[in-house]
Amino acid sequence: MFDTFKNRLEIAGKLTTITALRISAGRSTEPIGTDLPVLKDALGQPLIPGSSFKGALRSRLESFLRGIDSSFAANPAIEEEWSITSQQMKELKNTYDNDQLLTEEIINKTDLISLLFGSPWIASKFQVRDLTVVDNTWFGQYQERDGVSIDRDTETAADGKLYDFQVVPAGTQFEFRAVVENAEEWELGLLMIGLHQFETEQIPLGGGRSRGLGVVKLEINKMYWLDVNNNPEKLLTYLQELVSSNIGEKLPSYQDGKESKQKWTQSLITYLTENLPKNSTTTTHTQS
Repeated sequence: MFDTFKNRLEIAGKLTTITALRISAGRSTEPIGTDLPVLKDALGQPLIPGSSFKGALRSRLESFLRGIDSSFAANPAIEEEWSITSQQMKELKNTYDNDQLLTEEIINKTDLISLLFGSPWIASKFQVRDLTVVDNTWFGQYQERDGVSIDRDTETAADGKLYDFQVVPAGTQFEFRAVVENAEEWELGLLMIGLHQFETEQIPLGGGRSRGLGVVKLEINKMYWLDVNNNPEKLLTYLQELVSSNIGEKLPSYQDGKESKQKWTQSLITYLTENLPKNSTTTTHTQS
């Protein structure tokens, strides 16, 4: 169950802006300044919310899973398309008076993407910290860009629709740190595929993507993996190591998670193949 510690994967690295990045804080109310400032931390430095990174990653993986079978990834924006609606959840709670049986039934009915990223009825296994700027890659300045709304009828600039917005310059780096706990091997494989999309500049962030903004590149430096495998002694040793460790330090109990990427990815392929509904409209092709 989720309240029993089984494993933990810590991921750390750098996210670099390949093109300018625009993550807006909303329209400014200041009389002087840009119309659309970027999101900043308390010190006025640029910030990428962990939720923005996680949301972009989830969206890409949802599209992959739906391409295989629509049941693998429910639509989080429309409740009627959830794998478990609010009404269905009430019915499940009325049916199962045993918490363990209820939890097992919820997990069985939950779509694959929600098992990893969470939903209104199940906690996320994957957490991403807000990405803070690397000081020596940002020199305290933002770029200003101009924008204009287009009148769809005349295909010319609409009256009074000229605006400007801030962007974070290309070449700025952000600290990336994420954790996933109690994940199955196939879920780790799904995560590896998603992170690889960021490593190969396939997932843009923020607004203005049609303008070429938001292209980023993730470089993963560390992947610390711990699997206690129902071994109490191994867990006790890990807890002892935690007491005397520093943040981000590689503990003796940790393994190099990068060595397991291929195994996790293959586990995902196997899991999806075995769980593909027989009446699926998606056709799989095998290349020789």
